[in-house]
Amino acid sequence: MSEVIANLPRVAERVQAWWARRQWSKGLDVPYAVGTYREAWAAYPALIRQYHPDLNAGIALSQVPPAAEVLLLWQCDAGHRFAATPQEQRHRPGRERRRSAWCPECAELADPSRVVALPMREAVEAPAITANAVLRPRRPRPPSTLCRKTPPVAVGDAFVSVCAPKPASAVEDRVRADLRDRLALAEGFNAVRVARPFFDHLEVWPDIVFPELRIAVEYDTIGRHGLEHVGRREEADRRKDRTLRSAGWEVVRVRVGRLEALGPHDLQLSNWNTAGLAKLIDVLRGIRGPLVVDSYLR
Repeated sequence: MSEVIANLPRVAERVQAWWARRQWSKGLDVPYAVGTYREAWAAYPALIRQYHPDLNAGIALSQVPPAAEVLLLWQCDAGHRFAATPQEQRHRPGRERRRSAWCPECAELADPSRVVALPMREAVEAPAITANAVLRPRRPRPPSTLCRKTPPVAVGDAFVSVCAPKPASAVEDRVRADLRDRLALAEGFNAVRVARPFFDHLEVWPDIVFPELRIAVEYDTIGRHGLEHVGRREEADRRKDRTLRSAGWEVVRVRVGRLEALGPHDLQLSNWNTAGLAKLIDVLRGIRGPLVVDSYLR
């Protein structure tokens, strides 16, 4: 019986009940001090903006563990209020790159494909419908098909891909230019052939590709709306790193701001500058050895 109970899904509690239970289990009036989880939430400025202690029994967001099964009340910039657990909020952004992705009501209103206008005759013959539109379920996504544009190169080889997206960040271009000024490595490559599909491609597109060192460099920020490289996007980053490592490459992520390191070689910087460039080259030496890396120094 105890095993059955242990396997039952956990139900999220209201914040008052959760706080009272933690007070009892820890024997403290304040089980988590203000600021305890500040670093864990720092990479989610949109959530920090949507959270208000006065809506959650006076409990600060930095007092809530990110994995807590507790229902918190949030308020988006448009004034919509909704309940969600920390885990649901941190994993809410997916493919969408707009600020409203953090609010389920805003996201629903921003998706006109879910609204179907009824013809006048059908609207008259359907008295139960009180509006001129109804919601319909999303159409299932078509089965994925593998892109055929990847050239027939060996797994682990770098090449020029016609599918690779153009750089979207001016700072990313600066990082690339600074590295090219210091290291005499082959230029122009933007993809690596991998063994297993990554989002319908047998190739991965790192921000910066060093074929001679077999090292990929990624420059990560949270972006304008605080949606990049967090939640589901962080999971995609981890999958991308695993895919590259399985092809014989190593990955170095330059994580700017409050983003935490994902791999053993990642750099956490406040911003990109000359000191950051020196640290990155030291990381490259640590991976491939100073003799190899220094032989490419300009």
